[in-house]
Amino acid sequence: MTQAADLLDPAERLDLDGLRALQLERLRHSLRHAYENVPFYRESFDKAGVHPDDCRSLSDLSRFPFTTKADLRANYPYGMFAVPQERIRRLHASSGTTGRPTVVGYTENDLSMWADMVARSLRAAGGRPGDIAHIAYGYGLFTGGLGAHYGAERLGCTVIPASGGMTSRQVTLIQDLNPSIIMVTPSYVLTLLDEFERQGVDPRSTSLRVGVFGAEPWTQDMRREIEERFAIDAVDIYGLSEVIGPGVAQECVETKDGLHIWEDHFFPEVVDPITGEVLPEGEQGELVFTSLTKEAMPIVRYRTRDLTRLLPGTARVFRRMEKVTGRSDDMVILRGVNLFPTQIEEIVLRTPGVAPHFQLRLTTSGRMDALTVRAEARPDADAATREAAARSIVQAVKDGIGVSVEAEIVDPESLERSVGKIRRIVDLRERRG
Repeated sequence: MTQAADLLDPAERLDLDGLRALQLERLRHSLRHAYENVPFYRESFDKAGVHPDDCRSLSDLSRFPFTTKADLRANYPYGMFAVPQERIRRLHASSGTTGRPTVVGYTENDLSMWADMVARSLRAAGGRPGDIAHIAYGYGLFTGGLGAHYGAERLGCTVIPASGGMTSRQVTLIQDLNPSIIMVTPSYVLTLLDEFERQGVDPRSTSLRVGVFGAEPWTQDMRREIEERFAIDAVDIYGLSEVIGPGVAQECVETKDGLHIWEDHFFPEVVDPITGEVLPEGEQGELVFTSLTKEAMPIVRYRTRDLTRLLPGTARVFRRMEKVTGRSDDMVILRGVNLFPTQIEEIVLRTPGVAPHFQLRLTTSGRMDALTVRAEARPDADAATREAAARSIVQAVKDGIGVSVEAEIVDPESLERSVGKIRRIVDLRERRG
């Protein structure tokens, strides 16, 4: 039988010195490519008083300015592209629910590299050529579905392009077509689990062996619940469209100790969210990425707003990022207390009678901000169970986070979903002058 180590590609076999040399060579090229072909970067570098030739070591990258989502929106739609339109083979875009959408483009080489990285990710997750992969990420402008699709095909898998929605049909497809891999958001896989049980089917009886879950933060508690209820290995995948899409980093099934960043294509930094100062390895801060090989839309020091820390490699030479604990722009400051959705998720997951689907609703009560945790009840929860669950959540938030909230237990599948994900924060607060 082929050993997992025999399936590694050449970059995964590099030693640390070889990796750093490759990164520097690619970084210098990418900075020049951006400077020479994207007016935004030429102006940004010039304003900061730096030139691509100033990058003589990897640490010199910290001298270059950041790129933000606001910069991408200001250059909508094609202002960040570094190649002529005739070389663009595909466009993706964000939903634009919080403002003007961000558009990203891919050359033929970009698409091939992306497929390679997702194939590498699936292999690290335990996937192998010949596996059947059920892809329930949304297709379309969202990068999840097509990114996972082409990567699974690149690995040599048979792909079921299920997309999102039609939950009952998804359960039927999984039973009939016998996939061994499922790729989906963690919140939607919980919906699938509930549907299996609603139909009287034991989720542990399916052919599924590996679940590759991404597109939103999820906790170790959620991993344990999914693995126990589905009898699979649940591993994390990370990506964002501005950098490439899914496949920027992947958790290895043999260790499940954080996501190895594919550093031969995406160079990571962690910075202080307030000062922008680069933090030492092991300290938590905001994740920043610079692309090393992208042609259509090189990205320099892109601020992801995701909060994590960098750690040494274990299963691979590449550094790991800890599971994302939240986003700097998702942090809620409620009456002076910092609160993240993942903290509420941990409480909801251990509350009897409540499904792992919740939403935080911010309102104004008098001169004070108020927060209501809205969580979906499990289908078999009666009125008394719902009332007890609401009291338990209120008390756990008070004891564990130190702030008073209200809790409302709503009917199953009643919270708004988008591309398989629940909108975690609904801010209805009055804006004070």
